[in-house]
Amino acid sequence: MFPFRTTAPSTGSPTVTVALILANVAVFLYQIGLPPEVARQFIYVHALVPAVYSHPEEARMAGLNPNNYLPLITNTFMHSGFLHLIFNMWTLWLFGAPLESRLGWWRFIVIYLLCGIVGSVGHLTFNLNSTIPALGASGSIAGILGGYTLLYPRAKVALVQPIFFFPLLFHLPALVFTGLWFAIQVLSGAAEFGSRPGAVGGIAWWAHVGGFLAGLGLVWMLGRRTPLPGTGAPMPPPTGPGPARPRQGRKWKLPDVGGTGLPDADRDRSP
Repeated sequence: MFPFRTTAPSTGSPTVTVALILANVAVFLYQIGLPPEVARQFIYVHALVPAVYSHPEEARMAGLNPNNYLPLITNTFMHSGFLHLIFNMWTLWLFGAPLESRLGWWRFIVIYLLCGIVGSVGHLTFNLNSTIPALGASGSIAGILGGYTLLYPRAKVALVQPIFFFPLLFHLPALVFTGLWFAIQVLSGAAEFGSRPGAVGGIAWWAHVGGFLAGLGLVWMLGRRTPLPGTGAPMPPPTGPGPARPRQGRKWKLPDVGGTGLPDADRDRSP
């Protein structure tokens, strides 16, 4: 299923989303412009190779530094080919722009980077003996999908699914789309548990799982009460008894205690 449109609102200019796309494109163009041997070294130094951390002595013999943890984030700005880059950047644009609009630029960039790191840790944890470099923004973008799902669960996502030579167009709520996507990641990752040690490559399923769960958690903590774009209205508050409201037509005055204007029981909750 390939997403190509969403109904989530987006206002303003998605500056950080655009900057992240440009950064990923710039790194990819630099990478493919290197001579083959230099490019290979560049990938092994800056992409995530799990065996570097699980077999440090062998890594040192190969000229790699097991104390360098920067690949946990630098690999998220690298891609293996044009299709890999295009699909990731399109997904980042599609779901990142409304999420940045909702969260604001600083929350968005923090969540994006942290989800990338958590995704890298997820891949590392489940592929400790792999000597194959893992690279791609998928963990970060999975986090963006998680945050999008939390804030816009009922937003429609337009999808295209090729059936032989015929494209099938349909719409799904974001919660259903990402739920199906997440289930595929977990099942596919579980299916690789029996693979020969060191041979795991291809798609970093557990980076997707880790990034998605991190996005859900981080947006829950940092952004669930942010206002809807263009409305100024925050998300509905949690259910429960609200503050007392005065009856219309009567004056409402709180008792004055110690000059605070608040009863004793409410002092600790005052700003």
